[in-house]
Amino acid sequence: MTDTESRRSYDDPPYAASRREPTGWVGMVVFAGVMLLMLGSFQAIEGLVALFRDDFYITTNSGLVIPMDYSAWGWTHLILGLIAAGAGFGILYGQMWARIVGIIVAVFSALANLAFLPAYPVWASIVIAVDVLVIYALTAHGREVRY
Repeated sequence: MTDTESRRSYDDPPYAASRREPTGWVGMVVFAGVMLLMLGSFQAIEGLVALFRDDFYITTNSGLVIPMDYSAWGWTHLILGLIAAGAGFGILYGQMWARIVGIIVAVFSALANLAFLPAYPVWASIVIAVDVLVIYALTAHGREVRY
């Protein structure tokens, strides 16, 4: 009696089809996770600055795209930053919910920074560009990470 099933390796079919080797694009997903951690931290700091030092930003409230008090902008940036940092940790742990939340947060972050552009143009432009890269990495290559 021979038992061929017990000697089958995981590289033989049908096991090989169920296991996919990660490609080099996994680095893009890790990049997105790290960027969300950094952007979340930066957004939170930007929010705290807007909350505690209203005179830090150059433009007046009426100069913003959406005229709001800087305290409201501060809370917006602080909350977006905390959610982005949480999504970044989730992405690094390979969670599917974190990919979805990361994409949504990056879209809202880009929109919030677009509205905040007159107050801090260089920084807001950089954040918008990184948000676009994060959205690309999570939508095009997010499934490369095993869940």
